[in-house]
Amino acid sequence: MANKWWPFCVPLLWCCLCSFKFNPATCLQNETDRLALISFKQAILQDAFQVFNSWNDSVHFCNWSGVSCGRRHPDRVVALNLNSQGLVGTLSPHIGNLSFLRLMDLQNNSFHGQIPQEIGRLSRLQHLVLSNNSFQGNIPTNLSHCSNLMYLDLIDNKLVGNIPAELDSLQKLGALELGRNKLTGSIPPSIGNLSSLWAIILGVSDLQGQIPEEISRLGNLEYLMLTDNNLVGEVPPGLFNISSISKISVDHNQLHGRLPSDTTLPNLKALGFSFNRFTGPIPNSWSNASALYLISIESNRFSGLVPRGFGMLQHLLYLILHQNQLQDDLSFINSLTNCTSLKGLILSSNFLEGTVPNSIANLSKSVQYISLSENQLHNAIPLGIVNLPNLRRFECNHNYLTGPLLVDFEKLRHLEYLDLENNKFTGIIPSSIRNLSFLSHILMGFNNFSGSIPASLGTCHNLIELDLSHNSLSGSIPREVISLTSLSILLNLSGNELTGPIPSEIGFLQNLAQLDLSDNRLSGMIPSTIGKCLSLEQLRLEGNSFDGEIPQVLSALQGLQELDISRNNFSGGIPDSLTQLHGLSYLNLSFNKLHGMVPNRGIFLNASAVSLMGNNDLCGGITEMKLPSCLITNSKKINLFHGLKMTIPVVVAAILSALFVCSLIFWHRKRISRKKNISMPLFEHQFLRISYAELFKATDGFSIANIIGVGSYGSVYKGLFEQLGMEVAVKVLNLQRRGASNSFMSECQALRTIRHRNLLKLLSVCSSIDFEGNYFKALIYEFMVNGSLEKWLHAGSVEEDAQEGESRNLKVIERLNIAIDIATAIEYLHNGSSSTIIHGDLKPSNVLLDEEMTAHIGDFGLAKIVASVSGEIQQYQSSSTAIKGSIGYVAPEYGLGDPVSKEGDMYSYAILLLEMFTGKKPIDESFKDDLNLHTYVERNLPDRVMEIVDPRIAFEDGGGSFEDCILSIMRIGVACSMEQPGKRMKMGDVISELVKIKGFYLKERLK
Repeated sequence: MANKWWPFCVPLLWCCLCSFKFNPATCLQNETDRLALISFKQAILQDAFQVFNSWNDSVHFCNWSGVSCGRRHPDRVVALNLNSQGLVGTLSPHIGNLSFLRLMDLQNNSFHGQIPQEIGRLSRLQHLVLSNNSFQGNIPTNLSHCSNLMYLDLIDNKLVGNIPAELDSLQKLGALELGRNKLTGSIPPSIGNLSSLWAIILGVSDLQGQIPEEISRLGNLEYLMLTDNNLVGEVPPGLFNISSISKISVDHNQLHGRLPSDTTLPNLKALGFSFNRFTGPIPNSWSNASALYLISIESNRFSGLVPRGFGMLQHLLYLILHQNQLQDDLSFINSLTNCTSLKGLILSSNFLEGTVPNSIANLSKSVQYISLSENQLHNAIPLGIVNLPNLRRFECNHNYLTGPLLVDFEKLRHLEYLDLENNKFTGIIPSSIRNLSFLSHILMGFNNFSGSIPASLGTCHNLIELDLSHNSLSGSIPREVISLTSLSILLNLSGNELTGPIPSEIGFLQNLAQLDLSDNRLSGMIPSTIGKCLSLEQLRLEGNSFDGEIPQVLSALQGLQELDISRNNFSGGIPDSLTQLHGLSYLNLSFNKLHGMVPNRGIFLNASAVSLMGNNDLCGGITEMKLPSCLITNSKKINLFHGLKMTIPVVVAAILSALFVCSLIFWHRKRISRKKNISMPLFEHQFLRISYAELFKATDGFSIANIIGVGSYGSVYKGLFEQLGMEVAVKVLNLQRRGASNSFMSECQALRTIRHRNLLKLLSVCSSIDFEGNYFKALIYEFMVNGSLEKWLHAGSVEEDAQEGESRNLKVIERLNIAIDIATAIEYLHNGSSSTIIHGDLKPSNVLLDEEMTAHIGDFGLAKIVASVSGEIQQYQSSSTAIKGSIGYVAPEYGLGDPVSKEGDMYSYAILLLEMFTGKKPIDESFKDDLNLHTYVERNLPDRVMEIVDPRIAFEDGGGSFEDCILSIMRIGVACSMEQPGKRMKMGDVISELVKIKGFYLKERLK
């Protein structure tokens, strides 16, 4: 009987307790808070620290972990503080029933799902902290109903959409922190109505538009953090008159303009304007901000002098002026000796000149990082640099520093990074670089150091990168150096005069990624211990005197991506073990003494990835390698004899039948083509036999609607062979045009024997009579779905793009891939077949893209086949005195009557490359007088490279790494389009450099 009435007794008992201990009017409200907390708990999926163990009926909910109740209302929840508790789950909408809640802090957990709209019912809420979770969806607009909200922190979630303009009703709001989300749209100008705001943190999102001028009305603003967005325009000048501002950071945007010179910011502590487009001088008035500890304005276009007043900033920790256009000497360093807290001085990539002053030794003892790289400094490094005992990173690379290196580096006990490459240092590498237990990087390449490599470098047991390349070092490789197990990034000793064998201790480099010993005088065999270097990704040994066979042990290097052992004396066959290196993308075995059969597996299936030139006794391999067939061994001959004995009768019968059929075909064709006996070049491979009638049908009667291109000698039609289910491109020659027939024969001759993945495949030719009795010539190619590169680089209007069904914009990585494809094809034409083929008309309209955006070079109408005969170049086809090619792409020497050459193709390629990354045609209307695409780019390098890059890719990716890649590409284009042919880069070098740029770019994007 008791059990029957128990369900009715519980509520009654609860009400009795309420009436005894609490105000009866709040009894129901008290239960509401408890039930809301239970719903909150039920939405939690994981409780790593068992925080909810106390959330049970044996303890009053006001005593539950993380829950606080009020003093005036002891039965009402006023705070829910569960930050950093390892909670996983969603936020229950019942949280909106905690109507007395003033603080909710759930930061540093793993909440997901949307922020419930019901939070808008918490009218007493003052602090809402949900940062570092995974909340999704939009910011609830009805947060604007939380009229007492003073602190809103939603940083580091996955929120999307716009910043709600409705938040302007939160008149008590002091901190608006929404950064590290995926917010879009612009910063609402209504934010200027929040007069209580002291902090705006909106960094690392996708916000666009301008910084609203209305923010200048916020007289209490202390922190403005807008880093890593897509903001444009100028910084509102009124911001620099808000005396309360302590920190301003607008790094990594697209802001521009000059900064006010008369700023009044007495409380300013940190300035971050890096990676934008600001111009003009650095404001001297910043020197009046006595509390300033950080000035970071790198990667802009500031010019003029460095303010000497910076020496008055007693609290200055970091002065970062990297990559601007400052034109000054280093005398301002004298004033910086007063900055007793200075830790970092970054002055690299400017136009600073003169000598490094001795006063650098008087900088703060706290200095850890000095960078003077990429300026125009000369003379020696002051010996007093050793007076900076805490110096960890010292960079002076890419200057004109000279003389012997006399600095006693042993006194810089904390040195970690030393970069002196690309200078003119002479003498020996100082042995004082020893026992530096923190030293991790030594970069001293491209100088004039001589003598031997100090064995004492082997005592730097934390060294992960050592580059001594391109000096005049001699002697053998010290065993102490090549056995440094710490080396993991790079060991580069290339371009020296080192002799002797590779020490067997090379096997200790088990963590090394790149080893470059190329272009020395090393000899002997590759030690078998190299098989222990399991982390190697790049191995370069070319340009030495290594001999013996290629070791089988290389198959153990499964991470190897590039292997170059060309220009040595290796003999024997190509080991089949190289086919087991599945990650290998580049293999150069050229100019050795290799012989025998080339494998037809692994990397050897990709002719463009393998170079075998200069090994005259190699045979076999895939067809694209154009190697002679291998001789059959005696045992194989015996088996072949027995096979022939059985098959000869069958073959004879088949031949007789074929001859009979061929005689019938010959008689039929002779009857059709009585008007003219047409001579055609012989093709190595079997082509489709296509008649004029079939082409007529496939192109719908050569309908204008099917024209996909018009060239100098004819039109190109899209065709469909229904029976074969094949789409083709049909180039019909206009035989009335002078030179069309020669163009037809040139193309046939050029494509007769070559095959390459980046050359447009010729399927067939048709030389016949049309239905009206006129001569007809056409070439039939594979159809390229994505059309010509021309259409992608110079797309039409927005309406035209819409008709195409997609935007015709190429990303940076796509342009790089296409540039590599084209270069690879040209290298094959020049050096990859028995005869050298000069394309003669390289331009974007002659580069076609398949469905995977792989580039294929076509239109060989102006191609010339040349060959080396007794050291002279012989042309198989005579060229007329008229300049042939396309205006803007034709090499200048052709205008002087010089014969076609590889260098001429290099010039055309260079112009095409510059066009791909500037978006400008070589005949652009803005090019007048002596200005052309080459000089246009050359005059803007390196400082204004981002001003000339194609606007469609200019802001595809932020940061210096993106700009470095673009700069490197532009420099290649300039180097390949030099007026004097002999000064142009070689195509092999171009490919190597572009591949490196691509690898660097992809690696940076993954960071």
